[in-house]
Amino acid sequence: MSIHRIGIGPRMSQAVVHGDTIYLAGTVADKAAGKSVGEQTKEILEIIDGVLAKAGTDKTKILSANIWLTDIKTFAEMNAVWDVWVAQGHTPARATVEAKLAAPQFNVEIACIAVK
Repeated sequence: MSIHRIGIGPRMSQAVVHGDTIYLAGTVADKAAGKSVGEQTKEILEIIDGVLAKAGTDKTKILSANIWLTDIKTFAEMNAVWDVWVAQGHTPARATVEAKLAAPQFNVEIACIAVK
């Protein structure tokens, strides 16, 4: 099977497509970095939509999502944005944990696996 990479960088790719499976790297906010968890989550989900489109799929095909929050007390704030975005009837398997992220301006990181 072929491997197709999206958003290739020196350290990682934004996504890797292998057959019909798309592996998205952990995504953090760019413009909303340092802002609220809700604002960061909204931007991250918009980025994920764009990467999925480049891979030829959409959020209804997400199999699983892993979410990292720097403070689990912001779980409800993140979920308020997630619940508006996620496709009802197509909700993925999901895990959310509290963790330190790569830089202090990031409060949310999301990684997904999807199919075409």
